[in-house]
Amino acid sequence: MTGSHSSLENEKVVVYQEEQKEGSLSKFSPVEDRRLLRKLDWHLLPFVSLLYLLSFLDRSNIGNAKVAGMTKDLALVGLKYNIAAALFFIPYSLAEVPSNIVLKLVKPSVWIPCIMIAWGLVMTLMCLVNSYGALLVARFFLGLAEGGLFPGVTYYLSLWYPRANQPSRVAIFFSAATIAGAFGGILAFAIEKMEGVGGLHGWQWIFCLEGIATVVVAGLAYIYMHDYPQTAKFLTEPERERVIQMLKEGQDLATHFDIKFFWQAVQDYKTYLQIGIYIGVLIPVYAISLFTPTIVNNLGYTAAQAQLLTIPPFVVGCIFTIVVGFASDHYHLRGPFIVGSAFVSLIGYIVLYTEVSPGKAYVGAILAAMGVFPTVAVNLAWAGGNAGGDMKRGVVIAMVIGIGNLGGICSSFIYFNPPRFHVGHGTIMGWLSLSIILTTFSMWNYHRLNKLKVELCEREGIDDTRKEEFRDLGDQSPLFRYVI
Repeated sequence: MTGSHSSLENEKVVVYQEEQKEGSLSKFSPVEDRRLLRKLDWHLLPFVSLLYLLSFLDRSNIGNAKVAGMTKDLALVGLKYNIAAALFFIPYSLAEVPSNIVLKLVKPSVWIPCIMIAWGLVMTLMCLVNSYGALLVARFFLGLAEGGLFPGVTYYLSLWYPRANQPSRVAIFFSAATIAGAFGGILAFAIEKMEGVGGLHGWQWIFCLEGIATVVVAGLAYIYMHDYPQTAKFLTEPERERVIQMLKEGQDLATHFDIKFFWQAVQDYKTYLQIGIYIGVLIPVYAISLFTPTIVNNLGYTAAQAQLLTIPPFVVGCIFTIVVGFASDHYHLRGPFIVGSAFVSLIGYIVLYTEVSPGKAYVGAILAAMGVFPTVAVNLAWAGGNAGGDMKRGVVIAMVIGIGNLGGICSSFIYFNPPRFHVGHGTIMGWLSLSIILTTFSMWNYHRLNKLKVELCEREGIDDTRKEEFRDLGDQSPLFRYVI
């Protein structure tokens, strides 16, 4: 009798445990979901933001080195500096799609540190550059090595966060670029004082010390970078299952590798609309990074003052990048925030174009940075979030960033007529206007496509029970909804 009673109790315990396991996912309240997302933030965002900070610092420090004396020491007359700045973007752009495909096949904790070590070594060895030819070779290999980081981390974050929560996270990650701009000015101001130490010029020490920092952090990335939610040790089993469920909810995504998803990305006209938007906002971003010290210097400030005065535009850009990213998340909108931010930047460039007073023109430089930096993060989250299936999403993100980064070549050649730089400012005003037009069209187009999908689902009686049937269609699935 006692044994029978004990057996019955054991059966109840087993049933209760199974019910608990089955119901564990549904037991996450909205408050607990937010707490889980914050846990992901603390374990993922600080480290990947540091990686991008180093990446942006290493590609843009040539602007600080130029003001610190590199132009004179390497005899960079005419367009030589512009060519050296532009050369970076050719291998950088070509490397991005192949790198994201490799990232799909190789663990992030292996691939990303490998490319970091590669560009960190190139950056460090740039301290030995003593001629224009050597500078060109170094910039080429720096671009080739750095190419995979930005699209790789953008894609990596999309594997952890639901698409509704991606813009604010990409914004935090991308804000590292603005911090790098500010930090670069402070570092350059301090490192310039090392002129002559070890037989190197101050601008050579900028390359050396910043390159060594990248190599050190790359070593830590092997240890501290988490690969996927399925293998994350910092998550409990229920948390891990809940993250995976949140990624799947409301999305009809193909997650397996198949070359057809590559062709879906390449043949989709919406990919090229996003590329056009991205080029239009990225050309100002790179112009700000490469030429802000030169522009400020030509407003009448000394070289040392110019290094320090580059800091406020980047700080303001950082703050607004994060604010706009969170606002985009909160309202579940992308296009309106791109249009609004690009318009603020456009006003800044109009001020730069028209004003002679150094003080007023400097305010224009701040407005230009404040407006344009937030658009990049929102645009990338928009492009990735509206590409169904993680393979297609990875290719779309890489294409948008890769082809868009060719705009850096344009950025490198438009600032050549000091002190007013009318050609540069006017060119950027045109690109920002193009982004505003393409964004407005894309919002209308996504709204139109969503309306057609809703009508099809109502007409054919399609609901979530048929999700598996449309698994390989990605965003072409009638159940997929585009974010406006």
